[in-house]
Amino acid sequence: MSILIFILVFYVLLSISLMNLFKKAGKNPIDALIPGKNFYVWTQIIGQPKYWALWLLFPIVNIFIFVGMCVDMVRSFGKYDFWHSALSVVYAPLAFFKIGYGKENYVGPTVILEHEYKDKITEAITKKDDYNFKKLDQANPYKKGGVREWFESIFFAVFAAAFIRMFLIEAYVIPTSSMEGSLLVGDYLFVSKAHYGIRMPMTVLQLPLLHNRIPILDKESYLKSPSLPYFRLPKIQDVERFDPVVFNYPEGDSVFVTPQRNFTIHDIRRSPGLIMRIPPENQEMAVRPIDKKDHYIKRCIGLPGDNLKIVNRQVFINDKAIENPKNLQYTYKVVAPNGLNMSRLNEWGININDVNPAEGIFSLSDENVARVRSLSPDISVSIMSPDNPGRDYLFPHDDANFFGWTIDNYGPIHIPKKGETVDLNLKNIAMYQLAIRVYENNTLEIKDDKIFINGTNVTNYTFKQDYYWMMGDNRHNSEDSRIWGFVPEDHIVGKPLFIWYSTKNCNWREGIRWDRILSGATKM
Repeated sequence: MSILIFILVFYVLLSISLMNLFKKAGKNPIDALIPGKNFYVWTQIIGQPKYWALWLLFPIVNIFIFVGMCVDMVRSFGKYDFWHSALSVVYAPLAFFKIGYGKENYVGPTVILEHEYKDKITEAITKKDDYNFKKLDQANPYKKGGVREWFESIFFAVFAAAFIRMFLIEAYVIPTSSMEGSLLVGDYLFVSKAHYGIRMPMTVLQLPLLHNRIPILDKESYLKSPSLPYFRLPKIQDVERFDPVVFNYPEGDSVFVTPQRNFTIHDIRRSPGLIMRIPPENQEMAVRPIDKKDHYIKRCIGLPGDNLKIVNRQVFINDKAIENPKNLQYTYKVVAPNGLNMSRLNEWGININDVNPAEGIFSLSDENVARVRSLSPDISVSIMSPDNPGRDYLFPHDDANFFGWTIDNYGPIHIPKKGETVDLNLKNIAMYQLAIRVYENNTLEIKDDKIFINGTNVTNYTFKQDYYWMMGDNRHNSEDSRIWGFVPEDHIVGKPLFIWYSTKNCNWREGIRWDRILSGATKM
């Protein structure tokens, strides 16, 4: 609500500030107060085509159009310095008030005047009229110095890069092995934010080109307030089953940031001993809005409305076994009496830095299991079932009602769908309470064995958005929906397009994977 008030106040001040400018330009000042007409008259004052006002109706494009109109407005009143343009971009009402109540007069439509002046210079050059050329060049109000040219070029480049990153395409790197062997540690991806619908920024004040931390200073790179409500533009396609998806980590709202990794408050609650791994200097919790939570990438396994369960490592959707990724990995124990040829494992793409290679424990695909066994008849390879990590560790963190679930034998669970009404009771409330309370902003209480949502005793709930179930391809070494549950639609960021660069273990010194550069990022 605060940001809506901010926008409304900005628009009112902008309209009022335009009144004196309209009057000085020979236009009716009342037109500055009429929505739509004020921008139409504005284009006339600066000399832009009339249809420019229509571009203000188009999201994203309107940002560039509005900024350009602000700069052209101050230039139409003879304000050509960099700081005049900068003030008009940072806060247009202030720049316009200064001109409106100052001594500045209307010079004319700057776009037209600048074109005419350039035509005069071109004519002098064509006619080889050095005298007029020098005279025009020295008096040129539109001429910019070398330093300003460089500064504006850098500013525009940063602005354009930030714009592309915020709305269209962003680069990501795979930091962990949870998606091996499809996406490897050290793969650099370009991710499209348009495929699933461009999510408009919710955090307004932020440093450009940074996600949530400032390097060296190790501080958050944004201000939580003011903020915008969630809004997504029309999508090119739906999130489909088996898509690798980049999303904001649902549980990443409250985190302890350390040099090695981030620990959420939910991690600490599930495993209290983790607090001992957080240095005292890193025990200040960062509370993050949705779009500033850490980025994760997993494969979408369950769609809204699906019923999902895992039986002996095989995922079933609506009671049907699904196709498994070709390079799906599990953890194996390799016993080699005569030792293992680690360089050979490395050649096969086996991550020899993952899990515990010193103990002969590796993440392997079916293909690599066969390869390892082929090294020697003395080698044994056996799958390892992960130990139960402890009480209430797996989602929905309620062993009393969801007893016996493991990483390999999990569920069944139902994935909520927008508009779907789900019956609620004390046995299943743990499955949905995080979505209802946190992701959909309701109060939820259990009193006297009754469920209250927003103070009302309820026996069901209708969901406001879609939810997804995400899992890593390295099934025994992936923190995914089996640990932290559903991914809400408003946390979806984008779809990976392709791998534009790849290094072993995120370190170019260990080698560049040339065969992965420009390869697809969506294959199974």
